[in-house]
Amino acid sequence: MKKKIKAAIIGPGNIGMDLMFKLMESEYIELDTVVGIVPESEGLALARKKGFNTSHEGIKSILGNKEIKIVFDATGAKPHLMHAPLLKEDGKIAIDLTPAAVGPYVAPTVNLDEHLDSPNVNMITCGGQATIPIVAAINQVADVEYAEIVATISSKSAGPGTRQNIDEFTQTTAKALQVVGGAERGKAIIILNPAEPPIMMRDTIYTKVKNPDEKKIREAVENMVAKVQQHVPGYRLKVPPIVEGDKVTTMVEVEGAGHYLPKYSGNLDIETASAKAVGERIAKKLLEDAVEEVL
Repeated sequence: MKKKIKAAIIGPGNIGMDLMFKLMESEYIELDTVVGIVPESEGLALARKKGFNTSHEGIKSILGNKEIKIVFDATGAKPHLMHAPLLKEDGKIAIDLTPAAVGPYVAPTVNLDEHLDSPNVNMITCGGQATIPIVAAINQVADVEYAEIVATISSKSAGPGTRQNIDEFTQTTAKALQVVGGAERGKAIIILNPAEPPIMMRDTIYTKVKNPDEKKIREAVENMVAKVQQHVPGYRLKVPPIVEGDKVTTMVEVEGAGHYLPKYSGNLDIETASAKAVGERIAKKLLEDAVEEVL
């Protein structure tokens, strides 16, 4: 169990670089390579400075490298649709940080154990990672008929990738509110706020429930927040559940860890922190399986 599983990152943008810094602290993952498609990329230069292998030739530079077992895709929805079958054919496990949703949706505190053997897992969206655990918690005790989330983030923390994938963001998040969160129906809205100084990520979660037991709902939400905080320390309950008839309203706030991005970029931080949590659990299982084979 002393050995680590080698991994690579595709996409040296903001998300890829923040993930790089997080993986440098991983107990089970050894980041080996960072690849992109722009030779003069600042991200690739930073990765080289940190001692990692780099390439501007994209995914083909890691295909065939049997030492790399896990690949984090931090590009975009359309590129991942091309990357996914290539990674699968090469025997690599893909952790998808785009809204492409090729593999099953995964929120670490809700359904990770169900998908540890999947060749491709989807990290949904930043809004999904922040709100789906809350919806799932409420659904456990109150049976959610409808869930609607409004993710408000600083305009400065929304890079080209986020802006190009707005449609995929809302569609993927809404569907995952049902598939992972357990809501019968779901809707997602994203707001890019240009305020100065930049605001922290805040997510408002509205649900309509069949069993509005306020005490049980509050306990379930508070327990779930504590679970998310284990891998996202800056995640906090901003407004405890307010129960009005069959409607439940609550709000969470996410402050980034500041590994690479500003602390107001909690939207990117929760995505990379969740991806690290998923990657580590998969890597741990690979190590455990390898030990069992030897024994």
